[in-house]
Amino acid sequence: MSEHKMFRLGVVVNPFAGIGGALALKGSDGADIREKALAQGAEKKANQKMQLALSKLTELSSSLEVVTAAGEMGETVCQELGFNYRVVFQSEQAQTEGEDSEKAALAMVEEGVDLLLFAGGDGTARNIYHSVAGRVPVLGVPAGCKIHSGVYAVTPAGAGEIAAKMVRGELVSEQDGEVRDIDESAFREGKVRAKHYGEMRVPHDLVYLQSVKMGGKESEELVLLDIAAHIAEWMDEHADTCFVMGSGSTVAAVMDELGLKNTLLGVDIVKNKTVVANDVTAAELLSLTANQSTQLVITAIGGQGHLFGRGNQQLSPEFIKKIGKQNILVVATKQKLEQLNGRPLRLDTSDPELDNLLAGSFSVITGYHDRVLYPAI
Repeated sequence: MSEHKMFRLGVVVNPFAGIGGALALKGSDGADIREKALAQGAEKKANQKMQLALSKLTELSSSLEVVTAAGEMGETVCQELGFNYRVVFQSEQAQTEGEDSEKAALAMVEEGVDLLLFAGGDGTARNIYHSVAGRVPVLGVPAGCKIHSGVYAVTPAGAGEIAAKMVRGELVSEQDGEVRDIDESAFREGKVRAKHYGEMRVPHDLVYLQSVKMGGKESEELVLLDIAAHIAEWMDEHADTCFVMGSGSTVAAVMDELGLKNTLLGVDIVKNKTVVANDVTAAELLSLTANQSTQLVITAIGGQGHLFGRGNQQLSPEFIKKIGKQNILVVATKQKLEQLNGRPLRLDTSDPELDNLLAGSFSVITGYHDRVLYPAI
């Protein structure tokens, strides 16, 4: 895409992932298993898997800012492929453990990565989940003995292809990927005991839901109904939260479906699916949401895709800082995003520091339980 901030990619490799597979050790968890595998001549192949993924990004290196962990936890493969990278974590032990993956992932989240790409198996997915949960999109490069979790691409190359689409600014769907792991000790005795640990945000190839397609394209009316249904359900799940409804036709369609009075070119406040105030000023917005759980529903305004700074100056920097990026729900149809022709969403809050904090990938609600990742600058 022509206009884009540098895409910040986090790279984490569990160098021991999959080491017990070829030797029929039923996994790689535990220092004793890893020592046994190495003693029997097992090869560490996780970095080879990550190399297959990252090779899909070499032609995009000028658009990438890579942050990684030292040595075999990511630095080695980044160096081999010629990426410009920065090490943000160094393990204190020669044989890395799960806690090192957790610390490395946390360091990368704090660096504001747009995507965390990690190589490992289900144990590594659990480690990443402990540090990341839903804070940033993640994508697993399959390298372990056990791949039960839904956070992995089908192949290492597939992971690289999806990451490349994100770097290029193409539309990429987002889904909640399940993190699961089995009890390896029980597995070695022939028993499969899988446990659900949580979910993480995972990018995958763009999907148009069949329910909103007509002649192979989105039906705008049906899509808006799907978006409204998603927001309505979200409001039910977040009772007593103040929802600030921004301007624009997409948000207006949501309000109309909820049967609520809407200010097309203004900002309204809704709580428990009831209008608290219509067409509020910046000062009123701060006052009415003070000391309350608050989320913002907003869409892109104008031909340049502005999220802030065009027709919604009531959303002051003070208000946006107060609620934080995690409480901003962006809604738009995929057609609307595609009409931007690859241009990123625009941030113009009148506070350059805030714009920089908000920059990066937004999870855009594009239908009922349907989301895409889209960049904003």
